[in-house]
Amino acid sequence: MVRKPVVSTISKGGYLQGNVNGRLPSAGSKEPPGQEKVVLKKKITLLRGISIIIGTIIGAGIFISPKGVLQNTGSVGMSLIIWTVCGVLSLFGALSYAELGTSIKKSGGHYTYILEVFGPLPAFVRVWVELLIIRPAATAVISLAFGRYILEPFFIQCEIPELAIKLITAVGITTVMVLNSMSVSWSARIQILLTFCKLTAILIIIVPGVMQLIKGQTQHFKDAFSGRDASIMGLPLAFYYGMYAYAGWFYLNFVTEEVENPEKNIPLAICISMAIVTIGYVLTNVAYFTTISAEELLLSNAVAVTFSERLLGNFSLAVPIFVALSCFGSMNGGVFAVSRLFYVASREGHLPEILSMIHVRKHTPLPAVIVLHPLTMIMLFSGDLDSLLNFLSFARWLFIGLAVAGLIYLRYKHPDMHRPFKVPLFIPALFSFTCLFMVALSLYSDPFSTGIGFVITLTGVPAYYLFIIWDKKPKWFRRMSDRITRTLQIILEVVPEEDCHNL
Repeated sequence: MVRKPVVSTISKGGYLQGNVNGRLPSAGSKEPPGQEKVVLKKKITLLRGISIIIGTIIGAGIFISPKGVLQNTGSVGMSLIIWTVCGVLSLFGALSYAELGTSIKKSGGHYTYILEVFGPLPAFVRVWVELLIIRPAATAVISLAFGRYILEPFFIQCEIPELAIKLITAVGITTVMVLNSMSVSWSARIQILLTFCKLTAILIIIVPGVMQLIKGQTQHFKDAFSGRDASIMGLPLAFYYGMYAYAGWFYLNFVTEEVENPEKNIPLAICISMAIVTIGYVLTNVAYFTTISAEELLLSNAVAVTFSERLLGNFSLAVPIFVALSCFGSMNGGVFAVSRLFYVASREGHLPEILSMIHVRKHTPLPAVIVLHPLTMIMLFSGDLDSLLNFLSFARWLFIGLAVAGLIYLRYKHPDMHRPFKVPLFIPALFSFTCLFMVALSLYSDPFSTGIGFVITLTGVPAYYLFIIWDKKPKWFRRMSDRITRTLQIILEVVPEEDCHNL
């Protein structure tokens, strides 16, 4: 059956508008009674919300190399304390975001809260750095881990070719982008499945570890606090590594508008997820130390693989597959959530108009999803990704700290604001202080990398005035921009979201 050609009308802004019949309406047409609006639907249930949070927090780090905490604490006992405290601090941040998400019922996470509290300039700088550097680099890094570990069982006796890793990684990235472009429901269902795979992988480590404890394998816990003394700089850096491992608790707030009953489900999903992740992380580290000494852990490049080879025999070959699936889940959850950040920023006028448009039938923010693909591919095949992330890691914590500090500001500026979920004030105060302290520490401990990141971040300021504030752009530029937007609309079959935000 041949589809009818697209018939279009032009909106006031010069863009095509339409409905979900696979066509755009003719001029003067009225939407039929019961016609479904082109909007992002509320398809994120409590279980899907939990899977988004757990699925993006648990990546490759807990399985591969949790030695950053141990390196900077100097002892087994102190490292376990740091893992626990970082879990509690992350819970504090997540609870603060639960209040923000139930008070400001808009998607976009950090960007939206900074926009509401501090205004458009810092919000634009946040999304500018996220789109150009942070998200493509972060996606490329976790995707490379996926490529490496999915191939490891096939290259047991030899080194995996770098080109093979990058090609498989490119396939994985493309798969994630296609999945998120095609269906919100399928993306969420696969995320639930991958979350169960992650938890299964953690149980594969925890259960043998508990059995080792029952057998009396506690030699590595004797004198748990003895060893190399942690330096004054070491403990804060250990916190930094720990907090990085827990990063991801904020992603549900990126999709607030798609969450069913957000006033109930956002706080519940956050509390359940953080409890599961914190207990899982601490018990996983305990399990490692039942079999591996602190010295051996520091020498291992993949702690989970070393652990499984000693206890699980041939079954240890399954561990890299589970690590790869864990990475794939983080890729999927990250793309799903961050695409909504770009979608909201475009809706607010801070990114090109096309990024705020929705596919007429699939109801996905197709342009906001696929915009990451070419940028991620560029990062994948060029540059030192770890250095880029080091340059800009401080920016993440700076803006998260500012967003949570904004909660305190709103308490005093708007005391009568409707707050279905409210946390004690010491929780956001302690968390925002911790974030800003880590930023200050990075300036002190690594001024070169942090300075470069600071300069990259500041490029958002002239970009804001050039692209957003300057409204006397040449006519040829505006005509070309409108023509590109309309062409992309027809190719991608997307239209602006209908005005349905009764927030």
